Amino acid sequence: MSDNNLNNLPGGFKGMAQDMGSDQTAFKGVQWGKFMMWIFLLSDTFVFSCFLISYMKGRSSTVVDWPNTSEVFSLHVGGVPVPLLLIAIMTFVLITSSGTMALAVKYGYEKNKKMCAWLVLATAIGGLTFVGMQVFEWSKLIHEGVRPWENPFGAKQFGSFFFMITGFHGVHVSIGVIFLFIFARKTFRGDFDTGKRGFFTSQKSDYVAIEILGLYWHFVDLVWVFIFAFFYLW
Repeated sequence: MSDNNLNNLPGGFKGMAQDMGSDQTAFKGVQWGKFMMWIFLLSDTFVFSCFLISYMKGRSSTVVDWPNTSEVFSLHVGGVPVPLLLIAIMTFVLITSSGTMALAVKYGYEKNKKMCAWLVLATAIGGLTFVGMQVFEWSKLIHEGVRPWENPFGAKQFGSFFFMITGFHGVHVSIGVIFLFIFARKTFRGDFDTGKRGFFTSQKSDYVAIEILGLYWHFVDLVWVFIFAFFYLW
């Protein structure tokens, strides 16, 4: 809008038009998909924060003894219980997958299709391994009698908080794994090199999509670090 047209507008509308124009200038050149991913991650941060704050409040306010996580989540190796062994392996796998995802983004921007594809695939396998171990963890606790409404190890709130928080995070990981396998196939096929249009959108594919998926995956890994610290170590 020209200055002459702005001058013809009422005072309030003139300021509004200038504000809208400055916002458009500020965000010009920003990848739309990347910007929307950041908005989603911010909203998801709020949700996970509410879950963890509720957990801390519920744990600190209960009068019943809270279960000893070192005993509840121990694995027997050679007849000897090893505290948090499975959780430590899960954490190592997920953090390692974050490293492979970062390398995939690097090789993607270098147009190294083969390395990028293999690293995305390795990240997907790491995420799938994590989900498999989480399913084993859930089945073990369910077999021992832990339910969302019941807990033989102590406070009943333990089961509801555990299944809600780890389940919600597990859904995020599972969704990420699905998209990682899809993107690995697209990378192997060369869609990001040829600019093939996506299935859900008419926009041309490029390696920015790998970075956007990487943002999501790093967020999932970071959330697990907080869950590990507050739920398993505290």
